[in-house]
Amino acid sequence: MIKNVLWTTLFALAAAILQSSLFMRLAVYQAGPDIALVILVFSAYYNGSMTGQTAGFLSGILLDFLSAAPLGLNALIRTITGAVFGVVRGFLILDAVFLPMLLCAIGTLFKALLLLLLHVLFSEEVRAYPLAEPTLMVELAFNTLLAPFLFAFLNRFKSLLVKGEK
Repeated sequence: MIKNVLWTTLFALAAAILQSSLFMRLAVYQAGPDIALVILVFSAYYNGSMTGQTAGFLSGILLDFLSAAPLGLNALIRTITGAVFGVVRGFLILDAVFLPMLLCAIGTLFKALLLLLLHVLFSEEVRAYPLAEPTLMVELAFNTLLAPFLFAFLNRFKSLLVKGEK
């Protein structure tokens, strides 16, 4: 489990660096893909809740240090996301296209819902997606469309990211 968590965290850190530099140049309405979230959903789906929430916490803390978000915000959101998506392990059969898209779309909406809830509780400190702008829909489209490609890419590293895979 430790190996899978560390590799997932390293992949998420690399994705976060790519997101904040390269992919923000491709942003539409100031929204780009959340590749670190897709990596977390992949890892949680294959490894279960404990690995998902641990990798979510570690990658979230690293994202907190890279972003201007309040310390612990990303850690909280990604810990809960990793735990929730780890629960579906074994319930759904993963196909190459549809299920990765569905999981990542639900993951993006789940992240937005958690941010909205935290915004209601801590208004000024936590920013939710602006409802008057298409930012959430653009990120949702990016994550959903990239999911099959990212899952296929991550499948090449299953021996590092998934426990019991050789």
